[in-house]
Amino acid sequence: MDTLRIDIINPRVKDLLHELADLKLIRIRDESYIQDLANLLKRLRSKADQAPGDDEITAIVEETRRERYETR
Repeated sequence: MDTLRIDIINPRVKDLLHELADLKLIRIRDESYIQDLANLLKRLRSKADQAPGDDEITAIVEETRRERYETR
């Protein structure tokens, strides 16, 4: 099975493609999931700016270790 991505220039072609799909000659897949994934990645990457940096993480780890060893 070959997969092709086709840019439709004339809207009437959609009707022809749907007729071919009805005859089970082709399958039309909705690619909105690609856009959904792109939006999800965009949201996750925008939150990455809010994540603590290496220096902040190192400071938190050192503080936690210091507190742990003080109680012993």
